[in-house]
Amino acid sequence: MANTWVNASSGDLARYTLASFHNGLKFLKTIGRQFDADFRRRGSRNSGTLLIREPNEFIVRSGAVMDAQDITESTQTFTLATQRGVDVNTSTIDLSLSIEDFQKQILNPMMSRLAAEVESIVLSNVYKDVYNMTGTAGSAIASPLSIMNANARLTNGLAPDDDRYLLLDPSNMATAVNSVGAYFHKASELEKAFSKAVIGNAYNFTWMESAMIPSHTAGTRAGTAVCNTSTGITSGSANISVTDATATQTFLAGDIVTIGDVFACNRETKTRYSNLKQFAVTADATVADDGTVTLAVSPTPVTSGAKQNVVLVSAGASKTVTNTVNGAASSVILQPLAYYKDAFAFVMADMFTSPKEDMAVKNFDGISIRVWRKGDIVNDKFPLRIDVLFGYKTIRPEWAVRVQG
Repeated sequence: MANTWVNASSGDLARYTLASFHNGLKFLKTIGRQFDADFRRRGSRNSGTLLIREPNEFIVRSGAVMDAQDITESTQTFTLATQRGVDVNTSTIDLSLSIEDFQKQILNPMMSRLAAEVESIVLSNVYKDVYNMTGTAGSAIASPLSIMNANARLTNGLAPDDDRYLLLDPSNMATAVNSVGAYFHKASELEKAFSKAVIGNAYNFTWMESAMIPSHTAGTRAGTAVCNTSTGITSGSANISVTDATATQTFLAGDIVTIGDVFACNRETKTRYSNLKQFAVTADATVADDGTVTLAVSPTPVTSGAKQNVVLVSAGASKTVTNTVNGAASSVILQPLAYYKDAFAFVMADMFTSPKEDMAVKNFDGISIRVWRKGDIVNDKFPLRIDVLFGYKTIRPEWAVRVQG
């Protein structure tokens, strides 16, 4: 069959490569892309970084006397600096194929692997920022209740009601579909559940299945520990002091802990919720010989004012620290996610190209990919490299939940 393309810079190869990569993405096509334009306009001039303003929060005055409050701006740094690629030596025989055959035999497998790698990198990092979890760690999602509780937790976090997604691994998708079959009555979804073993939309979520769901390996932390919530928690500090833990045991980034009498609250009204506030450990920590350890956590506990996010019912000593919220010591547990789309953000850059090289960059739907090919006259080869440059960040962790059964 005659070859229908000439070189990378003609665009055909880049377009087909981009299409294959785009089709391989699941999670990344459902999260926020609101910073694409900002990076193209400003990020390239700032070494691939942007400062993102966090939402302002305010307290409401009671009565007629004015009580003006200062506006304190807070920001997050979004960095675009992760590069991945797939490289292959193509021969003149490969290049004699039509672009359709070349895509099927070479490009599609390459792009499937690259898309899986990018999704895995993002998921394996952002899940650790998610401090909310529903269900019992390690249990299969065999009841609609855990899914509905995840939806309730998003609502309590004031996430918008639309664009909510449930990302499950194949095993949990199987048990969840089996469990909801007796309750769900929309004919199109029942047909999909029967024919494809998946649910499309249920319980206010769009459901998706992915083999890229990461596992979390818990620290060796076990047994009892306590926190004096008068001295161990400082409002506005991300460090929590824990005592009476077991020496040399570890807390790992992504572990979740709760503290007795430290409750979650509504971020707007500051009304206390019935559940204890969950905190994600953000840095590995080892318990000292005297049983003390300082945990860096998210969210930063704030006990009063416009940014209050916890309610201390009775501040004092010996509040129990539950350190097995997301699994027993050293357990390895998959981390399915329920989330509103703007809980996370993802950006891809249009990488550099030179008019002197056989290169092309194509962008579709915010997904950008670069193709670069060069001839090797000695070995009759045409090395082909395909690159992506991307950044990702958890923007609103309160709009995501780890879901267990």
